[in-house]
Amino acid sequence: MTDARPDAGAQDADLELASSILARAAARGVTIAVAESLTGGLVAETLVRTPGASAVLRLGVVAYATEMKHEVLRVPATLLGARGPVDPEVAIAMARGVRQLAALDRSACTIGVATTGVAGPGAQDGHPPGEFHVGVEIDTVHGRVAESSSHLETGDREVVRHAALRAALRALDAALDRTDLRIHSESTP
Repeated sequence: MTDARPDAGAQDADLELASSILARAAARGVTIAVAESLTGGLVAETLVRTPGASAVLRLGVVAYATEMKHEVLRVPATLLGARGPVDPEVAIAMARGVRQLAALDRSACTIGVATTGVAGPGAQDGHPPGEFHVGVEIDTVHGRVAESSSHLETGDREVVRHAALRAALRALDAALDRTDLRIHSESTP
């Protein structure tokens, strides 16, 4: 693995994409919740660096330990037992769980996004360092849609974590391209 750090240009691009996501979501009355494992809060932190993020971001949860994925995010124990925490279906279940948690006050949440994987330096349960998965659950007018993407990044922990951040932001950006999102925010103009 290399020891390269994300450069300032990449970090600026991440912040620019996060700002665009929040502006697009706010304009449409879309809300977002984030569940993170290997990114350890990086996705939520990047989103909240944009002023006005509170109009869109309903909840951020770091569920680093496997048992927290089950206890807090309600990832089924059978899924975790069969697949382990580093799995695209687990990422989807985490996204579903955080989206449901964000609706505790009887409001709803449009998009849940989640990251899980192995930042390194070593392998975990047979998964190589740099393997990660991003899950998304989207509330649409036609029902819920779940998607995941799987990635393998070379580099040290910070490179892997920032690659997962970028993948999560891209997943949010792609979700906002949908024309059938259910609106859950009072912020719609």
